[in-house]
Amino acid sequence: MCSSVIVTFQEKMSQSGDGLHTPGYLSWRKLQLSRAKLKASSKTSALLSGFAMVAMVEVQLSEQSSVPQEMLIAFAICTTLLVAVHMLALMISTCILPNIDAVCNLHSISLVHESPHERLHWYIETAWAFSTLLGLLLFLCEIAILCWVKFYDFSPYAAWSACIVLIPVLIVFLAFAVHFYRSLVTHKYEVTVSGIRELELLKEQIEAGDAEGRANGVGLFSNTQIV
Repeated sequence: MCSSVIVTFQEKMSQSGDGLHTPGYLSWRKLQLSRAKLKASSKTSALLSGFAMVAMVEVQLSEQSSVPQEMLIAFAICTTLLVAVHMLALMISTCILPNIDAVCNLHSISLVHESPHERLHWYIETAWAFSTLLGLLLFLCEIAILCWVKFYDFSPYAAWSACIVLIPVLIVFLAFAVHFYRSLVTHKYEVTVSGIRELELLKEQIEAGDAEGRANGVGLFSNTQIV
């Protein structure tokens, strides 16, 4: 069902004369990418912020607890930042996504300019970064601090073990984030260079056609004068 809708939509685009390399189609692709980012941000933020709130409510603390005061302060700050960052990403996604969905559901490239995804590009990227990068980093820190607060009274070794296990996970997460960002930038650079080369080739073809047309016009004019 979904594949038939996509094929029908592509046939409509080809019939309307919109190619795959036209500005309208490129803007449509950006619209679909912005829509996917907002959907992923809203789901991730709602899930992780809910986990953070449950962890803060369910943790059991007492006056006789031997947990260091600095660790309790870090737990409060990390939990507050985690919920605030994800709530901000969720708010941006909730406000922008309906306006983009309204245009996407029409399946018409000619209406892509009615979507606010170009003007609100930085807000969409902010929601994506807060939900996937900063929010996940805070969530990993939240797990480490929560394990410390939860297990320190019973076994300090368990608290330290949780922190030690999370260190390589955090390193792998950061390495993947850097690698993904560099790969994405390289891909965009290659696509941009390819587009520039196609424009230069098209320019050369147009200039060659204009020069040939002028030469034919001059030859025709000189032949008319001779006659």
